[in-house]
Amino acid sequence: MIELLVVLAIMATLMSIVAPRYFDSVDRARETALKADLRLLREVIDKFKADTGHYPSLLNDLVAARYIQAVPIDPITERADTWLVTPPPSGATDGVYDIHSGAQGAGRDGTPFKQW
Repeated sequence: MIELLVVLAIMATLMSIVAPRYFDSVDRARETALKADLRLLREVIDKFKADTGHYPSLLNDLVAARYIQAVPIDPITERADTWLVTPPPSGATDGVYDIHSGAQGAGRDGTPFKQW
């Protein structure tokens, strides 16, 4: 019985060391995936504009035109419908000029996700 308690105490100690590192690496991976998704979407929006002469009115227009297979899931919110769309600065109210994450909170560097 004492051996079992010693083993459990050792396992608990090891878990208390490993768990914070695991969650930190998960957060880093999500932020890296978000940066990659934002870069991809911004490149695709620019290519759509170069090919058609106008910005897409919705993100789904990029899918319909086969620029991307599907609207990516925001890795922070884990949903595809939380992207924040910025309209073109030319005064037009329609169109997707830029995109940001709709996630609450900030990244590890302190910058809010909505400003990425």
